[in-house]
Amino acid sequence: MVEGNMLIVIFILSLAALFFMILKLKVEPFMSLIGVALAAALVLGFPLAEIPGIVATGFGSTLIGVGILIGLGIIYGQILGASGAIEKIAQAVLRLFGAKRSAAGLSITGVAVSIPVFFDAAFVILSGLVKSLSKRTGISIVTFVTALGVGLIVSHSMIPPTPGPLVVAENTGADLGLFILYGILCAIPSTLIGGYFYGTFIGKRIKVTDSVDVEEELPVEETKTGKEISTGLSLFLLALPIGLILLNTVTKLWLPAGPLTTLLGFIGDKNVALFISVVVGLIVLRPYIQVPYSKLYDEAMNSAGMIILVTGAGGAFGAVISQSGIGDYLVATMQSWSMPVLLLAFIFSQILRASLGSTTVALITTSSILGPLAVELGASPVLLGLAICAGAIGLSLPNDSGFWVVNKFGRLTIPQTLQAWTIGGFIAGLSALGMVLLLSLFSGFLPGL
Repeated sequence: MVEGNMLIVIFILSLAALFFMILKLKVEPFMSLIGVALAAALVLGFPLAEIPGIVATGFGSTLIGVGILIGLGIIYGQILGASGAIEKIAQAVLRLFGAKRSAAGLSITGVAVSIPVFFDAAFVILSGLVKSLSKRTGISIVTFVTALGVGLIVSHSMIPPTPGPLVVAENTGADLGLFILYGILCAIPSTLIGGYFYGTFIGKRIKVTDSVDVEEELPVEETKTGKEISTGLSLFLLALPIGLILLNTVTKLWLPAGPLTTLLGFIGDKNVALFISVVVGLIVLRPYIQVPYSKLYDEAMNSAGMIILVTGAGGAFGAVISQSGIGDYLVATMQSWSMPVLLLAFIFSQILRASLGSTTVALITTSSILGPLAVELGASPVLLGLAICAGAIGLSLPNDSGFWVVNKFGRLTIPQTLQAWTIGGFIAGLSALGMVLLLSLFSGFLPGL
């Protein structure tokens, strides 16, 4: 097996090969990801007999989390679009925030939604708003994808009870209530900077015609019918899966274990919650949909197939890199660095995020190493934890399955995904670190710091 600095070199070269195949040679992302995963495993020195299993396990384990979700999410998006519900919700956002600030409204919505709901699920559920808002306002779809994606990932990385930051608070010994409070204080400005302001900036510099053909990628019928759906019903259906998942989260935190929590845990599972929502939608929205359901199903399945394959292939590539030992090597290397502890925590988490392709893994790994040393290092447990969380926000690369969820559901090309999602998240992470450092300057005056 390859060790030391060569792990980093191979990781960088594998990313370069992936981009070259997709962007220059125009090889389909699914084929490119599987090919690079196999080649990287060979170069890294994995035993030949183990390589197929590592790739297949990485593919399968990724789809355990998002495979059913993607299929149900596309069906749900189809029926909401065909009924006019997405259009009604877009109108409500525009009335509340105005056309010019609609991206900011979507970004803040993302922050709120991703506290109880996992990033992938939330992006799938809300992605229908991106196309509708872009169409109604004339603002680039890139702006809305950046605003939504960054809002979701910042909250997912910084605010408990999302599992990653919840573990960070535990490992650092931080008070959970204060961690949530200061996490929100850091999350909102960083979301507006990396999601809204940067999204507006980059959206004006990317031609909309360069984006993937929306109708080809995710055909959603928006048929006008004689009976018009109400805004209230539209908002209820969008909130239904989110509310079911949130109910599960709240009961786990506040109710004792028992039959009720078991039942709510089943209903609030992201796949079950979305399935229930689809069934409710099919029943409730029937008067508003003129398109045959069979056509909606066919279009949804055609779209879901390639998205599932590419997302799983991203997980396969990520599994090869993760099992190469690059995480352990980076941990050993960075522990010897001499720098301010908050900055070290941020860089530690950021590098693990980029190399391993998982926000949660980066948060758990970094906090498990630095968290117990908070007092010894002379750092506030809350600030140390938030610095770790800030590092896990950005630099999502093709070894992250979330990269492909944003790419496909955001209807972007790969260069646009890098410009909007990857860089936008990185800027949001830096902004969050800036907020943490700002809080540290006033730690003597703020409770719990």
